[in-house]
Amino acid sequence: MPSELVHQRGVTTESRPVKWLLIGIALAFLGFFLFLPLVAVFVEALRNGLAMYWSAITEPDAVAAMKLTLMVAAIAVPLNLVFGVAAAWAIAKFEFRGKSLLITFIDLPFSVSPVIAGFVFILLFGAQGYFLPVTQSLGLQIVFALPGIVLATIFVTLPFVARELIPLMQEQGTGDEEAAISLGAGGWKTFLLVTLPNVRWALLYGVLLCNARAMGEFGAVSVISGRIRGYTNTMPLHVEILYNEYAFSAAFAVATLLALLALVTLGVKTLLEWRYAGDLAAASRNGH
Repeated sequence: MPSELVHQRGVTTESRPVKWLLIGIALAFLGFFLFLPLVAVFVEALRNGLAMYWSAITEPDAVAAMKLTLMVAAIAVPLNLVFGVAAAWAIAKFEFRGKSLLITFIDLPFSVSPVIAGFVFILLFGAQGYFLPVTQSLGLQIVFALPGIVLATIFVTLPFVARELIPLMQEQGTGDEEAAISLGAGGWKTFLLVTLPNVRWALLYGVLLCNARAMGEFGAVSVISGRIRGYTNTMPLHVEILYNEYAFSAAFAVATLLALLALVTLGVKTLLEWRYAGDLAAASRNGH
C-alpha cells in the first residue's frame, strides 16, 4: 500500500489491543495527574458550602490579590506582545549578525529557574543592588512593589509571543511584503494590512499563553514581591499564604479561580491551535 494512502487512512502496524492499551495508559495518566487534582480543588473549595466559598473569594486580601494579578498581566502581556512581534519580524524577515544570539536570549527564560530570575532582580534593584542609586534618585520603588513584580513577570513570559510567531513568519517568507511594497505600500501599511492578518491566530495564541503564565507565575514573583499581604500578593501567593495558615477551604476557593482560568485557557487554546494549524499549513503550501 502506498505511504500516502497509509497516512490518509491512519493505518498503523500496531495491533488493536496495543492501540487501546496505549490510549488507556494516556487516559489513566491524564486522569490521575490532571483531572483528579482539578476535581479535588473544586470539591475542597465547596466543602463548607457556597457561603464560605463566596466569602473566601470576596475577602479584601483576596480581592486585592486578584486586582494585582490582573494589573500585572495587563502591563506585562502588552509589553511582551510588542517585543514578540518586533523580535519575530526582525528574525523572520531580515538577515543580520547576531540573529542566533537574539533567538538564544529569547529562549533564556525557558532555561532559567523563575526563582533565580527573582533573585537577579533583587541583586539589581534590592537594598544592595547595582541600580539602587539610580532608582532612589528617580524616587522609584522596584523591589517589594508593583514594578518589580511586573519586571519578573515580563522576564518569565518573554518567549511566548515571539516563539509562536517566528516559525510561522519564517514559513511565510517575505513574498507578500515585497509584493505590497512594490505596489507602493509603506512599512506600517504593509505590516498592518499584510503581515499582521497573516499571523493573527498565532499572535492570539501566543498572547493567550503569555497571559496564562503571567497570571499563574509564582517563583519569580514570590522572591521579588516580599509577599506583603493585601499589597504585593498575587493570587498564587495568596493561595500559598492561606494554605500555610491552615485556611484550606479559603485557599482552595481562590485556587478555583486559577483553575477556571486554566480551563478557559485550554478551551481557547484548542480553538486557536486549530486556526493556527490552518495558517501554518496554508503558509507551507504557498511556500512550496
